[in-house]
Amino acid sequence: MAWFVVIVAGLFEVAMAYSLKLSDGFSRPLPSAGFVTFALLSFGLLAYALKSLDVGTAYAVWTGIGAVGTAVLGMALLGEDASPVRIVSIALIVCGVVGLNLAGGGH
Repeated sequence: MAWFVVIVAGLFEVAMAYSLKLSDGFSRPLPSAGFVTFALLSFGLLAYALKSLDVGTAYAVWTGIGAVGTAVLGMALLGEDASPVRIVSIALIVCGVVGLNLAGGGH
């Protein structure tokens, strides 16, 4: 169950980053409020999951979901470059997170 919580927290991290972009430097109230809400949810869920998970692996999964999700969202919705180097780099992040879990960091 804790890993599911980390995954949800990572998805909220993606929503947080997207809201930050939409907030235009905190000049738009609704996306700014979304940023704060998603940040609290993301950090709160991560803190809850860390009660039963190793911090190194859980944090890596959380940030990995955030990094990969935000990069993919940027390419899909914001017109950011989807070059082969970016795609390979995203895949390397995923491989690193999977490798940490296979190394025994997950419960």
